Amino acid sequence: MNLKILNKTDTELEMEIAGETHTLLNLLKTTLLEDDSVEIATYDIKYLGISEPIMYIRTSGKDPLQAARDAISEMVALCDEFKSVFVGQANI
Repeated sequence: MNLKILNKTDTELEMEIAGETHTLLNLLKTTLLEDDSVEIATYDIKYLGISEPIMYIRTSGKDPLQAARDAISEMVALCDEFKSVFVGQANI
């Protein structure tokens, strides 16, 4: 994975996330949209397997990098919770 900031303002962020696909980006988009300060969270992969995905975030005042950090923390917490439940249910 390689991340490159393409454009950043006080309320907008556009970044290329090389090496990733819909799996990670859809989860990030969905988690971002749970934040009331996020107006738009979307991504585009022009040609799957050829072009790198571009993530776009627009907020209503919150720093979009902070919104991304918060969403990533929420994603990690969700994975930790799933791991705990899975390990408990699977007796692993």
